[in-house]
Formats: sequence, C-alpha cells, structure tokens
Amino acid sequence: MNILVTGATGLIGSAICARLTIEGHHVVRISHRQLVASSVPTVAVDMSQAVRPQDWISHLDGIEVVVNCAGVLQDSAQESTHHVHAEGVSALFLACERAGVRKIIHFSAIGADREQPSAFSVSKIEGDKTLMTRALDWVILRPSVVLGRPAFGASALFRGLAALPVLPLMPDTGRLQVVQLDDVVATILFFIRRNSPSRLALELPGPEALSVSEIVQRYRCWLGWRRAPEFLLPGPVAGLLYRLGDLTGWLGWRPPMRTNAAREISRGATGDPAPWMALTSITPKDLDFAFTAAPATVQERWFAGLYFAKPAIFFVLPFFWIMTSVVSLTTGWQNGVALLVGTAAEGLAKPAVFAGAIVDASIGMSIAWRRTSRIGLWGGIAVSLFYAAAGTILRPDLWNEPLGPFLKILPILTLHFVALAILEER
Repeated sequence: MNILVTGATGLIGSAICARLTIEGHHVVRISHRQLVASSVPTVAVDMSQAVRPQDWISHLDGIEVVVNCAGVLQDSAQESTHHVHAEGVSALFLACERAGVRKIIHFSAIGADREQPSAFSVSKIEGDKTLMTRALDWVILRPSVVLGRPAFGASALFRGLAALPVLPLMPDTGRLQVVQLDDVVATILFFIRRNSPSRLALELPGPEALSVSEIVQRYRCWLGWRRAPEFLLPGPVAGLLYRLGDLTGWLGWRPPMRTNAAREISRGATGDPAPWMALTSITPKDLDFAFTAAPATVQERWFAGLYFAKPAIFFVLPFFWIMTSVVSLTTGWQNGVALLVGTAAEGLAKPAVFAGAIVDASIGMSIAWRRTSRIGLWGGIAVSLFYAAAGTILRPDLWNEPLGPFLKILPILTLHFVALAILEER
C-alpha cells in the first residue's frame, strides 16, 4: 500500500514510518525540512506554508492512505499552531478529496474536543472539524501523552526530571494516562486495513491515571536510581520557567516546558480506553510493563543526565561570548589594548580589540539562534584556536599566568564540542 505520512520525523511519525516500511508498505515521508544525512528519503513540505491544495497534489499521486502526524506545541517565530493544525491540514484534506485519496488518519489530542485552554487545542479541534466535513474515510485519533523508547518532548522531559537529585513539581498539573508509542503504532496498522472502520474519532489513553510525580519516580526506578525527594515550585517561579521556555521557542528551540504546555497539562490528559480496546482489540500497556520490556541502558542514563545540562550549556556559551564582547568594548577596553602593546601587533591594538569584540558578539548570537547554532559553535572553536595561536606568538608569557587565561581555552573548546554532540533534538 502507498501511504503518505506527514510529520514523519517526529516521535510518532518516525515510529509509524519505520513500522509501515517493515510491514512492506511504500511510505512517502513528509517533513518540514529536508534531512540531508538521513538513510531514508524525505520530502520537504512546510505544513505552515502549504496552505493551498495545489501545494499537496503532486505528493498524492498514487497515495492510498494519508497519516497526518504533523503538529507544533506553540506559536513561535518559526511555527504557527493555526497554520499547521488548521490551515495546512485543511489544504491537505481538500487535496486528498480532489486526488481521490479516500483514507485519512489524523492525529489530534486527547481532550481537545472537551476543552481548549490554549492555541494548541483550539487549532487542533478546528482541524478535526474541517476533516469531519470532507467526503473522506476519516479517522481522528486523540492520544494522551505518548511515551516510548525514543526520547523527545514529554518522554525526554520525564527522563531529564528523573535525573535531578531533587524533583521540582509544577503547580496545577492534572493527571496523565500516558500511552505507549507501540500501542499508537499498532492502532495505525489496524486502521490502514482496507476493511477497517472510518468516520470516527477515538481517544487513545493509557490504562492508568498518574501524576507527574508518579511518572518521574517510575522513570527513576527504571533508570536504577532511588526515589528522589520532591518540592512544589511556587507559582511565580513556575510561571517564569514557562516564559523562559517561550523565549527559547522564539529563538528556534523546541522546549516542552512552555505556557501552552502549562495550560494543557492543567487540564490533564485522561480518557476512557474502553472504546479503543473494543474496536481494535488492542490492550494498552501500562508504564511498568513498558519498562520491564525494555530495561534502561547506560545511554538512557547519559541522556537523562545531559537533558538539563544542555540548556545550561546553550545559555552559558552565548553569555560567555556576548559578555566577552561587552567587556572588551567597555570596562576592559584599556586592558585589551595594553595586552598588545610591545608586540608586533601594537599598531593594530585598537582595531584588533574592536574587531575581536564584534566577532565574539556574532558568535554568541549565532549559538543562541537555533538555525545558526551549529555555525556559531564551529565559529567559536575556530576563533578560540586562532586566539590560542595568535596569543602564543604575540604573548607566550600568558600561558604561565596564575589565572591561566590561555589554559582556559581548553575547557572552552571542550564545551563547544560537547554542545555540537548534543545539538540535535531528534
């Protein structure tokens, strides 16, 4: 069967594509960007820009089933919940109707039909309603929080929280009936069958309603660590953290802790799995079963330990480079110029300090902006090596300074390489 999957590089989409391929189906993978170094071909289509049916028609030739997994958590400079969940999917559904693609399996979110506390669920239900008006064999799936062996979004956040020696808890969080990724994929296999039912909406909740604390503590047990003490974050502190998440979202990063997430999780993610089980004969697995079936490895423990180290690194490095520039142009100007006095570059002391400050600031801003962070990191490495080489030629005595101004270049270089190693999010 020829199946087109949107959001093919996401947590759910990538798992669905892999399973469909193993089952012998031909899968057309649609991603918002082209994956240059991927072992499987993808087609780049930005759902937020593909808002006309003609943007999709060429990709639907010969397609029998479309599985829409595309989604974004919150509006940012690069992403729009309305464009992706409402306008983009509306164009896709209309294109399917015109191209003769009958079966559409569309992912929404549990509870979106009952309450819409944020732009995420508002746009989700708008897309659901649009699909229901089309002359298509549609299925709307509304999963709870999806967890699996791959770590992204909530599954990554829970692991990161589990690695903390003390567990901070956000106020006003509802209970979650987390669902396993394998059960979601099995549901897709059920509905792509030619004789499967259609024109229905189905919730996919897990078998038990858990608090965030219970989920994280079970992750700690899975990772081989003792239960952690807990404390409840004050509301203003939690609000500040969510707003910081919003800020990083506008810089191109995709943290799971943002204000939309806060609004959605206050509602919780619960439902009745009985209709899903009765229709598909799938029995959703609980969290303990999933952990028993897939014991944690050292890689999981590394990831968990690095989860909150990553934002710290990507805060410290831009701060370091930008503040170096600010100091060089203000309070440290005279000291910077004095370092070159008496060397072969004395005549260029002031221009060199000024140029170095501009370069430092550019590197810091490049690292902070997600789209240019890789370039910024390599730029930081190159400039650090240049400073070390030029300094060795002009001021070799600084290698012997008690505070080690040149020796500090070595841990800085190391941190840049660590940042490059953990840059990718999925």
